[in-house]
Amino acid sequence: MRSTTLLALLALVLLYLVSGALVFQALEQPQEQQAQRALGEVREKFLRDHPCMSDQDLGLFIKEVADALGGGANPDINSTSHSNYSAWDLGRAFFFSGTIITTIGYGNAALRTDTGRLFCIFYALVGIPLFGILLAGVGDRLGSSLRRGIGHIEAIFLKWHVPKELVRVLSAVLFLLIGCLLFVLTPTFVFCYVEGWSKLEAIYFVVVTLTTVGFGDYVAGADPNQNFAAYQPLVWFWILLGLAYFASVLTTIGNWLRVVSRRTRAEMGGFTAQAASWTGTVTARVTQRGGPAAAPPPEKERPFLPPPPRTAQPASKPPSPAPPEKAEPPSPPTASALDYPSENLAFIDESSDTQSERGCAPPRAPRGRRRPPNPSRKPARPGGPGRLRDKDVPA
Repeated sequence: MRSTTLLALLALVLLYLVSGALVFQALEQPQEQQAQRALGEVREKFLRDHPCMSDQDLGLFIKEVADALGGGANPDINSTSHSNYSAWDLGRAFFFSGTIITTIGYGNAALRTDTGRLFCIFYALVGIPLFGILLAGVGDRLGSSLRRGIGHIEAIFLKWHVPKELVRVLSAVLFLLIGCLLFVLTPTFVFCYVEGWSKLEAIYFVVVTLTTVGFGDYVAGADPNQNFAAYQPLVWFWILLGLAYFASVLTTIGNWLRVVSRRTRAEMGGFTAQAASWTGTVTARVTQRGGPAAAPPPEKERPFLPPPPRTAQPASKPPSPAPPEKAEPPSPPTASALDYPSENLAFIDESSDTQSERGCAPPRAPRGRRRPPNPSRKPARPGGPGRLRDKDVPA
């Protein structure tokens, strides 16, 4: 990620945090001030009703009660009505261990012993990676099962000749709807019935739990009147499946964004190539119109020279004009050219005649070699490729 992109993203996150802080402050601060005033009024009323207790003694009593509540004590419980109740029975301890490795950490129950805190450190270091591996596997299997079920629905849509783009959109919507129905709406109604919460409180707990925020103001199974021992372990298994579903959703969104990014880069590459081709075409046209004086053609620098005189050419083929002189130095004569001059000349004449018939200028013989006079008879080479005009040349 580029530095500018990273700084822009950091600025966006900070702006999001500041806006959230302002909204929460505007919504919650008046409620806090009202609760503080109500507490002061109750305290003054208690002191008026009990003049034997001083304000300092009442403050110490309130502090001890707060410490006890922080240690896991419940003010609704006494030793007579709930003699068998414990916040650390097997079911609640299992749920607490699950909140550690899932990194939710509601905070309604906390460790008060140094030994328990030391064990929690190592327990979290081992359990969190282990749960991450389990979550990835469950999310993969759950996502595959949901996509397999949605694939049958896609096949039905394709049989109805629905466009493929619309089928993909419908499959994504169905994937989200089925997951929300199984892991958000259904638990919401279950918690409303079991815990006695309102619908807003239940869906608030569901979202806070599945996003691993875990404030702890609402916790399933924290009511002392809840006697079903397997209730909180079942809640933890729901948390596992819900987190796996959201992990699969995030993975699907990441794959989709990756595919979109690749297609965008490919399209931008095509646009860049087209723009470069268009720029090259325009530049070439401007250069052609700009001036032939700036870049004169090589034909003006190398004018055509008259062809050398040729004697005793056959009457069937007209003489061909000589090509312009080449700028590069001539290559030295080889042994084959010196050994068989008539054969070399026959090859040149044939090339000249062929190119003159096509309307092209034939190449001129190098300067270092003179065309010999027409001999009375040519040396014969049986079977050679140079005997191209033996029928036309008199013996």
